[in-house]
Amino acid sequence: MKTHRFTLLQQAYLTLICRLAWLLVWLINSTTRVHVEGLNRLEKTASQSGIIFSFWHNQIFSWSYLARFRDIVIIISRHFDGEFVARMIALFGFRTARGSSTLGGVDALLELKTQLESGTDVAFTIDGPRGPIYKVKPGPLWLAGNTGFPILPVHVQPRHYWELNSWDRFRIPKPFTRVLVIFGNPIRVTNNPDPDRSLPRFQAAMEQLKDTARLLMSYGCT
Repeated sequence: MKTHRFTLLQQAYLTLICRLAWLLVWLINSTTRVHVEGLNRLEKTASQSGIIFSFWHNQIFSWSYLARFRDIVIIISRHFDGEFVARMIALFGFRTARGSSTLGGVDALLELKTQLESGTDVAFTIDGPRGPIYKVKPGPLWLAGNTGFPILPVHVQPRHYWELNSWDRFRIPKPFTRVLVIFGNPIRVTNNPDPDRSLPRFQAAMEQLKDTARLLMSYGCT
């Protein structure tokens, strides 16, 4: 895989910002109260096969802490902002496959396929790296169809959070807030999936999980 070359100033900037981001993620998330729904789906899926986790891009702040040190490989773009995310989540024990829909996507998918077949779980921020927000990309469907491993939708919903003015409305949970993590039903895809049928089903599953999480949190059911 082609490696990135950065100037000394960029290297120093990345090192400093990633360390500060790691510290912020750790400090805030360690205070939150986490409630998990659908844990039986996660445990059952994990006992039967590898997992293709799929979650929204704006949930990286919470997900990187909640799924830390579980030897998950996550696809991250090769852009400069992707380099920042990749370095930060590496401090939480994640490994990365670098690529996106616009740069290196095929190589990254093939690397994830190899990782799955060797027994390692993988993950996608499925509306990344640059949106549109809450619109799924076909990468997980291709991977599921070519490996036989299921997609497991995940949604992370803080009760109180800061929302940044970015394309994904990036969320940072407020300290000591309650956080709901909800796992959906696994999605299995046949070989050579038809995008016209599979993509809307995948989109609907992710939206339903998002709506369920919001409903549970708004009614205080967690």
